[in-house]
Amino acid sequence: MFNDDDTSKTPRNDSLIGNLTGYLDTRIDLVRLEIQQKVSTIFVGTIHGATLAILGLLFVIFVSVFAGLALNSALNSSYWGFGIVAGFYLVLMVLVLVGVDKTAFQGLANKVLKDTIYKSDKRQA
Repeated sequence: MFNDDDTSKTPRNDSLIGNLTGYLDTRIDLVRLEIQQKVSTIFVGTIHGATLAILGLLFVIFVSVFAGLALNSALNSSYWGFGIVAGFYLVLMVLVLVGVDKTAFQGLANKVLKDTIYKSDKRQA
């Protein structure tokens, strides 16, 4: 009597286990694809940011050299223009070190991260 019940449940159990295994495999594949998409997005953002930073740095360097040479020409000097530009950057650095609190940068970082990372998360409501 017990053997008859066990044999009737075996194909059903095998089907249930097969469906569960298929579901878990599909869910693992979905998680892998989501991770791959996020890593790809982070990689592209990093490359884009690094490219913009390098181009911005080159722009600032060449504008500074141009300003130094223009001031040298205006002052009929070979070094005062570069000294003035260097002094400008020194004043700017001191203002940032003394006047700007790190919480301002933290607030900016939180806003940027909130708008980029969590915006693409579809599971959040």
